[in-house]
Amino acid sequence: MKLKTVILIVLLIVVAKTNAQNFELGKVSIAELQEKNHPRDSSAVAAILFEKGKNSFEYTQSDGFVMTTEVKVRVKIYRKEGYDWATKNVRYYIGAGGKEKLYFSDAITYNLVNGKIEKTKLKGDGEFDEVINKYWAQKKITMPNVTEGSVIEFSYVLKSFSVSAPRDWYFQKSIPVNYSEYKMYAPEYFTYKSNLKGFMIPKVINEKGSNFFTLSNSARDLVNKGQNNFSQEKTEYSETRTTYILENLPALKDEVYVNNTDNYRSSLVQELAMTKFPNQPSKSYSTDWASVVKTIYDYDDFGPELNKTGYFEDDLKTVLNGLTSQEDKVAAIIKHVKATVKWNDYYGYSCNDGVKKAYKEKTGNIAEINLMLTAMLRYAGLNANPVLVSTRSNGISIFPNRTAFNYVIAAVENGSTYTLLDASDLSSTPNVLPFRALNWFGRLIRKDGSSVEIDLMPTMVSNDATTMMYSLDENGAISGKLRRQRDNHNALLFRNSFKNINEDSYVEKLENDNNKIEIQEYSRINEKELNLPLIESIAFKGNNFSEVIGDKIYVRPLLSFASSQNPFKQESRDYPIDFGFPFMDKFIVNVTIPEGFTVEYVPESLSLIVENGAANFKYSSSVSGNTVQIMVINQLNASIIPAGYYGTIKEYFQKLTDKQNEKIILRKI
Repeated sequence: MKLKTVILIVLLIVVAKTNAQNFELGKVSIAELQEKNHPRDSSAVAAILFEKGKNSFEYTQSDGFVMTTEVKVRVKIYRKEGYDWATKNVRYYIGAGGKEKLYFSDAITYNLVNGKIEKTKLKGDGEFDEVINKYWAQKKITMPNVTEGSVIEFSYVLKSFSVSAPRDWYFQKSIPVNYSEYKMYAPEYFTYKSNLKGFMIPKVINEKGSNFFTLSNSARDLVNKGQNNFSQEKTEYSETRTTYILENLPALKDEVYVNNTDNYRSSLVQELAMTKFPNQPSKSYSTDWASVVKTIYDYDDFGPELNKTGYFEDDLKTVLNGLTSQEDKVAAIIKHVKATVKWNDYYGYSCNDGVKKAYKEKTGNIAEINLMLTAMLRYAGLNANPVLVSTRSNGISIFPNRTAFNYVIAAVENGSTYTLLDASDLSSTPNVLPFRALNWFGRLIRKDGSSVEIDLMPTMVSNDATTMMYSLDENGAISGKLRRQRDNHNALLFRNSFKNINEDSYVEKLENDNNKIEIQEYSRINEKELNLPLIESIAFKGNNFSEVIGDKIYVRPLLSFASSQNPFKQESRDYPIDFGFPFMDKFIVNVTIPEGFTVEYVPESLSLIVENGAANFKYSSSVSGNTVQIMVINQLNASIIPAGYYGTIKEYFQKLTDKQNEKIILRKI
């Protein structure tokens, strides 16, 4: 081999070793500290240089198998906006049935000072432990001496006495991730179902290994005066060792009309599917939906709670007195539950204290309220069943597993249709669920153990109709009246938006949100009549809605009540567009022009239709005497639009935004 070739190979090896990332704590390099910007994302405020997780099991004679999760992290801070990544929160379970233990360690901030690496260790005053609620607490560390250019490292260990569901592993973050590795060491006694989500799929390495645990036995030695003799018995078992590796992950960007970006984040979700201990039959937990629903229904705090009726029977007889139709019974029962039991803001499909206690103490979690509702509906002779739901914040329940759900509602079957009910929200009505529950599909569980997928996304259009009449004077000042009517989900969201705000505060906010408009009169009707549209009436005036240039007045006919910007900013998109529910926004506007002026220009009429009828927009204008009339209709006919239509929807919204912001031009005669 030529000397030149040998030298080149040696140089390549040296360069490769120099540039290789060291994925062990305490090995921060000068090159990492000198780095000013992320090499693949110059806009990144911080980056995960590496994150490694390992989930393993240890057997103790007192507790059985204990699951241990070890995590090691190195983070680079590029800008001040990335300082939040120098704080880490980790939740741990403190409820009944096995509290978790959490420990932080190896927390160090590295800085480059005069060409040398300076270390600052985390002290006790930088670690906090706080209780979130009766089930969860969290430990938080805030790293010291963090500045632009810092590299921080830390590790933590989480010990759990429940082996049913290891913590989800998120390969992708809202900042770039250079290297992410997760290892799962599962004993032969446990079979875990693993599901990968997201657009980037990790490299998976499967290996077999072995491990052991030791049991201590003691026996009474009668010959040696009753002394105890101790012996130890070593038991070996096999392990399935699975490693997942992903490198160079881009930041996961938030976008508008995405129900939960975690649905599309590259991540690993695991759950115990089966156990098989020596000399015992195997036990299945969640290998398919049938196993999942049977397991959940058989829980003491779920299925048996549906069979309890004695605590409400006397009250319900009074509530149902004289009612014969299903619709009237449903309305009366859900109204009774809402009036009797207040939601305590806890999610879950399992009862905490039970339906009987919740009814007596007039407060309960989601399961207690809606299982109680289901039981009452059944008592009234209706075909009612619980529906397991994953809320929007919890993600989409794609894979069969018990932890996919965190919520439960009630459903009344009417042949092939269903009436969906949730008594936890005071503003909800039949088939108008709280927005948190509008998350693709739920799982209805029947008494016989069968289940069926239920579409949770609304099909009813929610209307938001505004009628506005106002006049302009020669100085461009306006005065007029507005009537706005909302129904279905638009009404539910609006009712919830002001339920804890007094009217004066609401009116003040309305004025500030609408270009300092001055509201002279305000009224609202049908606040409590949930089956009727909610209506606002406003008398207003303002000086900030037009421009006077020379002898001309320029005014947007919709004033500030329409969006001035296209909500869709990204060039492309990987996620579906989730509006939550179909809706129609409608404006009818009558503008009276001032005496001595004529209409020089009025926006032309326009019609837009998105292919497949997903959306349509209509803008029409006319002039009659001294009045300009504008009608605008924007209708979205689908709750969810696939990502492939993003370009079309973006263009559609740009055109309607431009049209709604065109101005009427009035010229002085």
